[in-house]
Amino acid sequence: MPSNRPALRGRPALTVSAAVLAGSAVLASSPVAHAADPAEPRPPEHMSTVGGDRLGQEGTQVALTAGVPALPKTTARSWIISDAETGQVLAAHNAHWQLAPASTLKMLFADTVMPKLPRAQTHVVTAQDLAGMGVGSSLVGIKVGLPYTVQDLWRGVFLRSGNDAVHVLASLNGGVATTVKEMQAKAADLQADDTHVISPDGYDMPGQVSSAYDLSLFARAGLQNADFRSYCSTVSAQFPGDFKKGSKDRESFAIQNTDRLLAGDPVEGLRPYPGIAGVKNGYTTNAGNTYTGVADHDGVKLLVTVMHPDAGGDEVYKEAASLLDWGFKAAGKVQPVGTLVAPKSALPGDGASAGAGKAGGTSASAKQAGSGSGGMWTAAGITAGALVVLAGIAVAVRRKWPLPSGNRHRG
Repeated sequence: MPSNRPALRGRPALTVSAAVLAGSAVLASSPVAHAADPAEPRPPEHMSTVGGDRLGQEGTQVALTAGVPALPKTTARSWIISDAETGQVLAAHNAHWQLAPASTLKMLFADTVMPKLPRAQTHVVTAQDLAGMGVGSSLVGIKVGLPYTVQDLWRGVFLRSGNDAVHVLASLNGGVATTVKEMQAKAADLQADDTHVISPDGYDMPGQVSSAYDLSLFARAGLQNADFRSYCSTVSAQFPGDFKKGSKDRESFAIQNTDRLLAGDPVEGLRPYPGIAGVKNGYTTNAGNTYTGVADHDGVKLLVTVMHPDAGGDEVYKEAASLLDWGFKAAGKVQPVGTLVAPKSALPGDGASAGAGKAGGTSASAKQAGSGSGGMWTAAGITAGALVVLAGIAVAVRRKWPLPSGNRHRG
């Protein structure tokens, strides 16, 4: 989805905060400052501290312990890697920097609209449904006057990142304006305070921003939904085309997921990442490449989000894969630097403790981050290996949110 606004390149200065073992004592290392080019974009001096104080700090945040390898080199302006079940943030880099999200914002669109529309519902597309799409939008190939099921449309959203499919679904939801308002309300419930929605499809718009932290919240919320899991993990599918002339039979054409960690990229020699289960990728001029993915290795389920790495079509996938590789080695060993918070609506009472990470910082966050693996999800995990089958298999998961220690909701 191109934009007429110029892209900004470069990376922020890096500040690494780590812990190393010295004998039996854990010592905090001094920040390592790198000279910054004043022309390069920099994160704001003050960022959100939802999820913990360290997540609001500039630079890389990680607390290394004995046996944990060093983080891989990355060029992304912002990234975060976390445990999808417990919400523990293993490491992050400018996690709350508000940046253009591109099509990864479609995860929030799905979180908002998907529960409201039955998958078998059929709609004949009108010209009005497709009005208002940005110039150069990514399209799945929807045509006016043809019927499509809601399931067809969601496949168009997740596999081809089709803005045409988004706009038709938004029309079914009461229109773009209504959908944007509901998306903003959903973001507020998820405590995604970095996110400001202008367009439901993630197209570059003035003031439309999100963050690596918020995108991880959107993915984690979506993975609670069986339909979301099915669509985001589908590698390829047939999409309805025109009816055959003089016949009731309808043609179809193949669509493949543009997530290269899910589908691979034979041209670039990029193979599907082992145990990958989606979730969403994106690209615009302002955002560069953005990516959120979830993967499972032997029952450990990690979420990674990468925003705006250096130029190169596969760079975002390579950096995401390298962070996942590190995360699977570090999981269970590295000390968390924050947590992915639960939605306000999942908290007991009025949700007053929902934003504990904002003011109280690390102590409140540590309680949530250390709440254990019995929190978010309680059934069978994401099935490693099942998702690299080109047929596109749904992830068989049904899970629950973690709550602050001592306040877990069961059911």
